[in-house]
Amino acid sequence: MGSFPAGIDNRRNPFNSQCVLDHSTSCAVLRGAIEWNSIMTSASTQEHRRNAAKPITVAVMTVSDTRTPDNDEGGKLIADLLERAGHCVAERVIVPDEAYQIMAHAKRLLNVQGVECLLITGGTGLAARDQTTEAIEGLYDAVIPGYGELFRMLSYQEIGPAAMLSRASAGRRGTQILITMPGSPAGVRLAMERLIVPELPHLVMHAGK
Repeated sequence: MGSFPAGIDNRRNPFNSQCVLDHSTSCAVLRGAIEWNSIMTSASTQEHRRNAAKPITVAVMTVSDTRTPDNDEGGKLIADLLERAGHCVAERVIVPDEAYQIMAHAKRLLNVQGVECLLITGGTGLAARDQTTEAIEGLYDAVIPGYGELFRMLSYQEIGPAAMLSRASAGRRGTQILITMPGSPAGVRLAMERLIVPELPHLVMHAGK
């Protein structure tokens, strides 16, 4: 009689079978096991998201030498998308693209009562003047590498290899989440709609553990 391939427990696997396994059957069983694990993982993730669902208090910072409250499209878009999702914007500021000012304002915003997350737009490119990444990453206690990886993957689908120029990143400081994104409204919308808004309560929940 055939036996299950290494790594598959015949007693507990939902695709338990007593038949003799040839190569094609083994592959089918492996695919079935992978699909089953995927279903269970997806269900667990959805349950975590439901348990984490709550309004999040967020501070928003635009890093720019030229933006004003009248033309800060990126910061306004972040605030609008957060409020549309039921979250609270505690404060929104515009900061010059200077590392020490970015870090100082970030620390102040993280000390605002109730703030659980700081979202930063602008200054994440490759130019020498782009200081956000160095300033903000210096505040992380832990990096969330998946955010930057996913953002660049999604960006690549839209703009091709130029996506590698983005240095958007995310991390945890204490129990708070910090996330950076490009200054362009298109980059902000991509980050917010595809990554941040869907996962923000889940991120904050895990940061608080």
